[in-house]
This record gives sequence, structure tokens and C-alpha cells, in this order.
Amino acid sequence: MSHRRLARGERIVIATHNAGKLLEVAALLAPHGIETVSAGALNLPEPEETEESFLGNAAIKALAAARAAGLPALSDDSGFSVAALAGAPGVRTADWAMQPDGSRDYADAMRKVMEAAQEFEDRTAWFSCALVLAWPDGHIEGFEGRAMGHWTWPPRGVNGFGYDPMFVPDSRDETFGEMDPAEKHRISHRARAFALLSAACLPEA
Repeated sequence: MSHRRLARGERIVIATHNAGKLLEVAALLAPHGIETVSAGALNLPEPEETEESFLGNAAIKALAAARAAGLPALSDDSGFSVAALAGAPGVRTADWAMQPDGSRDYADAMRKVMEAAQEFEDRTAWFSCALVLAWPDGHIEGFEGRAMGHWTWPPRGVNGFGYDPMFVPDSRDETFGEMDPAEKHRISHRARAFALLSAACLPEA
């Protein structure tokens, strides 16, 4: 199956309003010569995520941004899952952080996960990432990656974002929140999805 590719120097929209995701995705794209602008910088609205899968929600965001901006758009839908909670928070990862005033508090979200999962012996957890590249004509390319590990308490580290401080990837002692960002980029769920995207759709770095 052939994939549609971007050209070096091409400009795309990163379809996120999450500053942490924006930094990580822009850093991954930079070596490929892809110019980026965020959905936030273009004042694009955030579409409602109504799908029950990461790929489905990523496609909603990428297609909305591509059509609104008239440019290819790359979206990321990712989340934290705990085996003992049947994969929750999962696609509702951000919802667990939602506060009454509409803000998001991930310290509170991590506490909720701990309180719900602490009675179970199984601490297996994972991060999932779906990346979707969409064009204004409706063509999409989708890729998924996963980082396996376990959750820990209390949270450790101030790097990363979201649930990073409570996740220890397999074969490591540090949480994502303690890791140097470059090291996290190398082994993360986002890096694994990006490797597939890169091979299929990006010019050589």
C-alpha cells in the first residue's frame, strides 16, 4: 500500500492546543524540514472528540484542522491506561483532569487514578498514541504506538506533562517525569507512532 508523503519545506498544522504535545511533535518533525504552525496560533476551534478510539479522535482533529486551514494537518490523540481499571482513563484521559471551572489539573487526575487502582496488585499501565496526518481533500494516514510500563505513587519528576510523573516505562527506573526530554522522546509511545509515520509519510531527516 502506497502512502501520501509530505515534501521537505512543506507547512503543516499541528492540530493541538496542548503546549506539551505541541513541543514534542514539533521537535520530532524538525529534522525532516517540515514547517509547523499550531492550531492555537491559527485560532482554530477544538472539535468535539466523539470517537471511542485514539485513532478515531485523532482523525476528527486532523481533518477539522486541515479543512479549516487549507493545509495538511497532523494530530495526536494519546492517553494513559491502567490494566486494573480496564484500560481507563484511556480515551477519557483528559476528562479525568477536568475541573469545575473548565481547567485541567493533572495532579488531581493522577490522584484519582491512584485512588481507583491502589487496591489492585496489578500495576501494569501504558501510554498510547495515535498520529493522524490529514489533507484538506479528506485523505488521511494513521499510525499508533504504545509504551508499556507500570504506574507508581507518589508521582516523581517535573518534566513532561499529564500523567508522566506516575509512569515508569519497562526496563527503566525513572518515570517519564524524571527523564531527560530527549530520552523520553526516544522511547515514548509518541516516538513509536512517529517512527511509523516518518517511514511512510515524511522526507528523510
